[in-house]
Amino acid sequence: MAELLKGADVVSALGSRMNSKIELLQDKGVTPTLAIIRVGERADDISYERTAIKRCESVSVAVKSIVLPEDITQGALMQNIITLNADKNVHGVLLFRPLPKHLSDEAVRAKLRPEKDVDGITDGSLAGVFTGSGNGFAPCTAQACVEILDHYNIDCKGKRAVVIGRSLVVGKPVAMMLMAKHATVTICHTRTIDMPAIARDAEILIVAAGQMEGLTKEYFSPGQIVIDVGINWNDEKGKLCGDVKFEDAEPIVSAITPVPGGVGTVTTSVLVSHVVDAAALLSNQQEIARNDSNR
Repeated sequence: MAELLKGADVVSALGSRMNSKIELLQDKGVTPTLAIIRVGERADDISYERTAIKRCESVSVAVKSIVLPEDITQGALMQNIITLNADKNVHGVLLFRPLPKHLSDEAVRAKLRPEKDVDGITDGSLAGVFTGSGNGFAPCTAQACVEILDHYNIDCKGKRAVVIGRSLVVGKPVAMMLMAKHATVTICHTRTIDMPAIARDAEILIVAAGQMEGLTKEYFSPGQIVIDVGINWNDEKGKLCGDVKFEDAEPIVSAITPVPGGVGTVTTSVLVSHVVDAAALLSNQQEIARNDSNR
């Protein structure tokens, strides 16, 4: 029976680290604040918004929700980004995507300041991940995978890691983050030949395939650590499930994240931790600027 890498334990540890940072910020008169921009009324966006607000409130992080009509113009959306960029009391911005088709995602990403981009969507944030500079923030889901590995003391150094999926949300950034931990990383995608054989050879397997229960028993081998990023609603079973067919993998592998209760649980806490870190960074910059002006 595989060890379950439960997200709740990781969330608790992240919360403890956040609390001490928040107390220090509050002593300076700073309340970490997240602005959420939602365009339209997509059910999954609304659900995640509620979850994010609840998590923020649990650790005394303020939230400013900005709900915009689905037919908003590009110019009006950009003005909201410009306003939030300039607002010293807003430390992080979460923009729900995909945007309606008439809006340019690229233009919005280019306008948002990387230091307020707490979900790692801007080119500046991604450049920080790919270069290892530490600038900006990693995409939250990708970092959630790494937080789980760290919490459960899974050493990546020298390990063979396989990432299934090459998106900029999870696949590519998590591959870079694993390489930074000295893993040897292979990225698989829809054009990969004999993906099951490559997956079986992995010691650490990160699955962000976007296909419900697409990974069955032929993808797994004894001793593996499996991180399942997928969150899918299975009508037949009437429950959430991952990209991994859990009942196939669990008897074979050494450890696996459950769905629900795994990566998704940690992702929201990573988002909130990014807001707190952004608040600390921005408040320090303002303090330095004030000191410089007083010289």
